[in-house]
Amino acid sequence: MKANLKEASWRDFWSSVRGYPLRAFFICLCGVSLENMDQALFSFVLPQVSKHFGWTLIERGQYLALTFTLAGLSIAGLGVLTDRWGRKFVFSTSMLVGSLFVALMFFANSTPILLILRTLGFATGGIQSPVVGTIIVEEAPPRYRGLLSGIIQIGYPIGWFIAATAIGWLIAHYGMEGWNGGAWRYAFLLSLLSVPYMIIIRLFLRETKAFTAAQAAQKADVQTKPRFRELFGPKYRFRTAMLFGGEFFHVFAYGSTILLNAYFQEFRGWTPADAVKLVGLSYLVGSIGYVLAAFVGEFYLKRRNVSIIWAWLGSLAFTALIWLTSGFWPTMVTYCLMTFFFYGTTAVKFTFIAENFPTRLRATGVTFSGSLAVNLGIAFGPLALSYAVQRFGGNWNLAYTLCGILPIFVSGLFFLTLPAEAQGIKEDLKTAL
Repeated sequence: MKANLKEASWRDFWSSVRGYPLRAFFICLCGVSLENMDQALFSFVLPQVSKHFGWTLIERGQYLALTFTLAGLSIAGLGVLTDRWGRKFVFSTSMLVGSLFVALMFFANSTPILLILRTLGFATGGIQSPVVGTIIVEEAPPRYRGLLSGIIQIGYPIGWFIAATAIGWLIAHYGMEGWNGGAWRYAFLLSLLSVPYMIIIRLFLRETKAFTAAQAAQKADVQTKPRFRELFGPKYRFRTAMLFGGEFFHVFAYGSTILLNAYFQEFRGWTPADAVKLVGLSYLVGSIGYVLAAFVGEFYLKRRNVSIIWAWLGSLAFTALIWLTSGFWPTMVTYCLMTFFFYGTTAVKFTFIAENFPTRLRATGVTFSGSLAVNLGIAFGPLALSYAVQRFGGNWNLAYTLCGILPIFVSGLFFLTLPAEAQGIKEDLKTAL
């Protein structure tokens, strides 16, 4: 009997998603994976970049904060354009422009030029995450919307794994001396592999019906046009603030983990090859946590609750990583557990945020409570960690406890203040009726 039910469920899933919804899903997954590969390149060469340009620990944190803050503000603005110009146009254009800015970092010969290109590359490429998530939310069958919009988040660990694999090959090809001596610049040219994918998006992805309908409504009634100030009106103010806070503290902790590659090399004394290998493989294993979180959030628990449980389990794994491991394989196991839960939270967290805003305001809400919070968290996480390391006399473990483990727990408290049922979907249904 159970086997028959499972078979029936699988048939229902397949009949619901096959055809265009599945095609749109894979187009978006490949695109966001390539975009995350582009953005991961900078993090993997950060120790070498810092050494080449003579950055101090604090300067490195300040530069990361500056680039992520400016990029986050830009992405928030682009989110409004996405609700006005269309998901397909912004997605395809960002694939071209973002990748080219990353590639141009190969030629950067000074800190200001490098930072400008990094900011532009992340701003124009980083818009893909909220846009792709919005496309999936609007194209997926309602019953499987949360599952697919959750699974699409594996593009993040897949992109980091691809980047780590490619950089591992470059390190092996140029040798450790050549890598530390300037060969790291070639990593940025890998982003050119993403440029032709713009053609795939233009040819095989269509604009979402939800956006087309919302755009028609906006033309009929100018009052329905999305505006940032609406997020702070009485109806959405509390929801916007709590979603922003939960996302900010979660990604504040994640931002600190961007420096784990540097932590392994500079604090534990590992080689660049071992550090990159560890991070890359852990992200690959962690992608399973994304899928499982999406599955549990769709069929067993509310997405809000899964976000909290996964985050807090991730904080425990993070604690074990920092305080209880030293060798490569114990560190690998705990890092995999951390990415499985802590990073895997994204698979339900994004969907929960997106579904808390109605269609006409969704990309605007997601880019503020989602992408802006993400980029500010990524900005201030490394900065706070850098100051904490200095304050604690070079003790990275204490710094990570304060700037990594604690904020994960706090993020769960923010999500606890919100109803378990997403409110935006209910508002769409009321509008339809």
